[in-house]
Amino acid sequence: MRTVTFLPGYRKIDIVRGSTILDAAQKAGLNINVVCGGLGKCGKCIVYVQSGKTTFDRQKYGRFFTEDELARGACLACETTIEGDLQVFIPESTLIQEQKILIDGKDTAIDFHPSVKKYYVELQPPTLSDPSPDLTRLLWGIQKSGGPVAEKMYVPLEVLREIPGILRHADWKSTGTIALVPGGYRLVDLQENDTSKRLYGAAVDLGSTTVVVYLWDLVSGKVAGIASNYNRQISCGEDILARVNFARKNGLEKLQALATESINAAITSASNSAGIDREDIYEVVVAGNTVMTHMLLGIDPAYMIAEPYVPVVRRALSVATGRIGLTCNKNGGLFVFPAVSDFIGGDIIADILACGMSERDEISLLIDIGTNFEVVLGNNEWMFSCAGAAGPALEGGEVLFGMRANPGAIEKITIEPQTLNPEYATINGIKPRGICGSGLIDLLAELLSTCVIDRTGRINTGITNPRVRTNGHVPEFVIAWAKETDGEKDIVITENDIKNLIMSKASVHAACVTLMKQAGISCHEITTIYFSGAFGNYINKKNATIIGLIPEIEIERIVNIGNGAVTGANIALINRR
Repeated sequence: MRTVTFLPGYRKIDIVRGSTILDAAQKAGLNINVVCGGLGKCGKCIVYVQSGKTTFDRQKYGRFFTEDELARGACLACETTIEGDLQVFIPESTLIQEQKILIDGKDTAIDFHPSVKKYYVELQPPTLSDPSPDLTRLLWGIQKSGGPVAEKMYVPLEVLREIPGILRHADWKSTGTIALVPGGYRLVDLQENDTSKRLYGAAVDLGSTTVVVYLWDLVSGKVAGIASNYNRQISCGEDILARVNFARKNGLEKLQALATESINAAITSASNSAGIDREDIYEVVVAGNTVMTHMLLGIDPAYMIAEPYVPVVRRALSVATGRIGLTCNKNGGLFVFPAVSDFIGGDIIADILACGMSERDEISLLIDIGTNFEVVLGNNEWMFSCAGAAGPALEGGEVLFGMRANPGAIEKITIEPQTLNPEYATINGIKPRGICGSGLIDLLAELLSTCVIDRTGRINTGITNPRVRTNGHVPEFVIAWAKETDGEKDIVITENDIKNLIMSKASVHAACVTLMKQAGISCHEITTIYFSGAFGNYINKKNATIIGLIPEIEIERIVNIGNGAVTGANIALINRR
């Protein structure tokens, strides 16, 4: 075993020789930024070895560092093997920072028909002349109070065992919680006295990167609280493929636990802010991609990443929340959105619900872009869908100074045509640390409009301007000089970065064109293009069309629906009809 001490917090961890520094950091509970999933491609997991013996290929990965940084022990955590006891310094920029998380969904009027209701009953105790069983007495009482027909209510054994004690201790005054389930109704819980006003549900967007929870009062139909946080699975890999491979190597249990912990943390935050007892949360609705929902339920997703790409299940699932460890009423219901395929998951079904394209005659195009992207084309009669790998470039990976939407990320940028001086805005208004997806879209459009690059992405090195230069035979454009930044380097975009971005945007455009060709329509027949998710919500629509990310269409016909997944989950929670 080798001991690794991480600075500046002096956190120590013992780990076997031959492990990577990234392995040690994850074991120590430190969330290092590994956009590429620890494959040595993004250069984001920079650490400094201050003492101890390691193995690191400087020649192969030296492009990510200056000579001074290498002299100070800089290396990539994912590619550095531990040989002896180490002391490692982790810069703040290497750790996963607080991200700008999109929590707002589409403002949609939702009919109020929740699947869970409470019924307060005052029962007559049994007598020699009326010796009806406790369960019969209770179910008939619920029916008389406006509940479902007694014969259609199912009572699980764990609730049945509690009925006699609760009824007698509360002098036969109690509140039953009834949930609509496939094939009928289930008595979820029985509580003493009148608790009919304490009934809540949670709508969850389980994303690969973030988790968003809306806590609803299922009596008043109002939002009681909202919370969000990172999906803690990030420590096991940024993308889906990396996490599936992690599960193959280390077992699925950790990923399942991390998904549950992530949801629990958001539910706890929302319920604490609203002053709600989590035991009064009886319904949880989760929208997520197919791999995420498999992992949440502890179902092996391994067969979805190899031919013939088959998930274990696509249908909607309903299980007791206690079976996967959610911190709400243990007998409450967990509803997981159905999927279309391994690549078109429940989050996209939720997007479709949110934008309402399945209810209209007009043809719409729905686009949800992340590390992967999904595109849906259709109306209330037909739909075509496809998915693809946008690549991590649009989320900051495979771009030298790319980053997620964390504080210090350049999110908007314009370039003055004559001087080529950029004007930019950063998240939280602090000095720039890098550039995120929305900023990259702006930058590509501005570089194209000012003729700094041509349509193929080549930088015009004939321009006489200090911002256009060549570094080691690679042309680049300086976005921010080192003195303007939060670091020691100029923030630049290289010609290689631009090529990666072009490939990413081309895959999205190609998917749109392919679906239109399959449906036999032109872009002029599309009434509305819907963007769902954080990336689509923050990008400049005009610039997205300039660079060819989406088909050419009037800007007025492009609509952002915000967090469509959580909006769809809200709809399913509030109106199960």
